Amino acid sequence: MCLSTVYKNEKNDDNILCRYVASIQADGDQLTFVDVLGTVTTITGRLVSADLTAGTVVVDAQ
Repeated sequence: MCLSTVYKNEKNDDNILCRYVASIQADGDQLTFVDVLGTVTTITGRLVSADLTAGTVVVDAQ
């Protein structure tokens, strides 16, 4: 199972939005992340990059 950490604007420990993300959904400028325990985090922004092998997702959050 590949789980990811979502970062705001750049990969930096101070910019973590959520951890252990198992699912990502995009609806326009709304991004919804669901972690392995079912916690839902929704932000307004856009996907910048996703390295699923490394478990890293970077978003431009507003």
